[in-house]
Amino acid sequence: MNRIFIIAALLLTACGGQPASSAGTADSPVLASSTLLADIAQHVAGGRFHVDSLLPVGADPHSYQYTPQDVTKVADAQLLIVNGAGYERFLDTLLENAGGEREVATASAGLSSGLESGDPHFWLDPNNVIAYVENIREALTHLDPDGAAEFKSNADAYVVELRELDAWIAEQVNQIPVEKRLLVTNHEAFGYFAKRYGFTIVGSVLESFSSDASPSAQQMAGLIDQIKSTNAPAIFLDAGDNPALARQIADETDVRVVADLHLESLTDGAPAATYIDMMKYNVTQIVNALK
Repeated sequence: MNRIFIIAALLLTACGGQPASSAGTADSPVLASSTLLADIAQHVAGGRFHVDSLLPVGADPHSYQYTPQDVTKVADAQLLIVNGAGYERFLDTLLENAGGEREVATASAGLSSGLESGDPHFWLDPNNVIAYVENIREALTHLDPDGAAEFKSNADAYVVELRELDAWIAEQVNQIPVEKRLLVTNHEAFGYFAKRYGFTIVGSVLESFSSDASPSAQQMAGLIDQIKSTNAPAIFLDAGDNPALARQIADETDVRVVADLHLESLTDGAPAATYIDMMKYNVTQIVNALK
C-alpha cells in the first residue's frame, strides 16, 4: 500500500453517501481538512482541481464540531487531504457518518517530530511543508495520472517559493538577538518553528498541543515564574484563542500579549490569505515584539 494512502472503504449509511467513481477528471472533488492545507494543495493541483477546505476560515481544528454540511462534503469527495499526527481529532467519526469511499492522503506522512513529543504543527517550519507538497503531489497523481506532469511542475515551483520563505524567515529572525529569542505561547505549537530558527520556548499557557485544554493553578504559577526568570517580553496567541488567561499572566508579569497570530487557519483576505502570507505575517509580529 502506498505510504500516504489510507483507503476509507466505509459502508454506506443512512446519510445517503454514494461511492465515488474511479477518479481522474478535472472536476473531481478534492477536499482538505483545513484552509492552510487547501492552499498548499491548490498550489500543487493548479487548474486541474479546485481544492476546498472542510473547515471554514477561522475554525480551530482542536475543538471543531463538524456539521451536516461537512458530512455531505466528505461524502462527495474522492480525495481528502489531512494533516495527520492526531491533529484532526473529529475526523474518525465524520468519516463514519459520511460513508462512501475516498482516498485519504496524510500530508505529514514520513515526517518525524524530532521533538520529545508528538507535535502535529509541522507546517510552522516551511521545510516540513516541502514534504507535504510531495505527499500531496503523489496523492493527486494517483487520483489523476494524466495530470502527473502538471502536478510535478506546480510542486517544483511551489517548493522554490517555500525555500525562499525559509530564507526570508531566517533573515528576519536574525534581527532578534539570540538571548531575546524567547517564545511564550498559548498552547504548544511552536516546536518546529523554534527548532528551525533558534528560539527558546519558555512555556505555554496550556501545556498541550491542543488549544482545547485547561491549565492548573500550579501550571499558571510555574509559567509566571518562568517568564519572570527569563525576562520573556511577550505572550503569543492565535487570533482564535481565548486571551483571558494570557492577560491574567501578563498582568502578573508586565509583558505584552500579541493576540493576532494565525497558526491554525488562513484568513479571508489579508493578512493571512495564503500559507506563505500567514507565515510572513506571523514572523513579522514575532520579530517586532522581540527585537
